[in-house]
Amino acid sequence: MKRIAVVPGSFDPITYGHLDIIERSSKVFDTLYVSVLKNSSKQGLFDVEERLELIRETTKNLDNVEVVSFNGLLIDFCQSVNARAIIRGLRAVSDFEYEMQLTSMNRKLDSSIETIYMMTNNNYSFISSSIVKEVAKYNGKVEDVVPPVVEAALAKKFNHE
Repeated sequence: MKRIAVVPGSFDPITYGHLDIIERSSKVFDTLYVSVLKNSSKQGLFDVEERLELIRETTKNLDNVEVVSFNGLLIDFCQSVNARAIIRGLRAVSDFEYEMQLTSMNRKLDSSIETIYMMTNNNYSFISSSIVKEVAKYNGKVEDVVPPVVEAALAKKFNHE
């Protein structure tokens, strides 16, 4: 039986913190779906297709990673790809309370799908997509926290080319 997991997120944009979790998870699972929720109530800096392309570009060296988007409940998506695990990255203790609520609801919806928490590498524990966007907006340096393709995309979005 193949070990299949899902790494869900908004990835707006993908950071080295996200990539740390994705790369480490790809070593544990046979197939890893990096999945972007299409959330019509939340307007991102990058549209879903742009995010998918940035993720594909930054994970192209990982043969067992599939980059997709989905609508609806994460549990329904997991069931549709036969995933037995959801991978969630934790940066700090402050992330845990929210993650615990999500995990509890997901377990109520389908107790056969486990949630696995991975601590982000300490080098990236302070990074969030929101902070990256804020720094990039004012032409601050983000090369240490996002891959070059993402840095270029941020510069283009904020007209800093």
